[in-house]
Amino acid sequence: MTRILTGFLLGAVLFLGAAASQAQKSDAIAKAVEGMEHQWMKSQQTNDPAPLDTLLADGFVGTSETGKVENKAETIADAKATKYTDFSYVDLKVSVYGNAAIATGGSKGKQTDAAGKTTDINNRWTDTWVKMPSGKWQCVASHVSNVTK
Repeated sequence: MTRILTGFLLGAVLFLGAAASQAQKSDAIAKAVEGMEHQWMKSQQTNDPAPLDTLLADGFVGTSETGKVENKAETIADAKATKYTDFSYVDLKVSVYGNAAIATGGSKGKQTDAAGKTTDINNRWTDTWVKMPSGKWQCVASHVSNVTK
């Protein structure tokens, strides 16, 4: 009986240790993805889309608030043509699911498009991040929806 109890306790300790280790790993991944989201935001704040080249996967698919679907090159071209002012994220959250992470949040600010039209930004977005075979995390999909008042 003592042997069974000792085996059970050892198994429980190992299980709890593994669960704690997994939670720490998920927390570290969430912080890393949050950092990449902040790099993306800074690229918009400074009107410098260069970081998007490494943040977005080659097969990236983005859906804008107007329903336009874009690939990586089109998303970067739009970022080059758009100037942002007073731009910030609100309510950024990251959930980790193994080798995938979902970032959700909102954006507020103003933007001026290539035609010179200025609009207020008030939207919600969802970004899907995946750990690539190289070990690098990249955004593979993004969806933006306007918030109506």
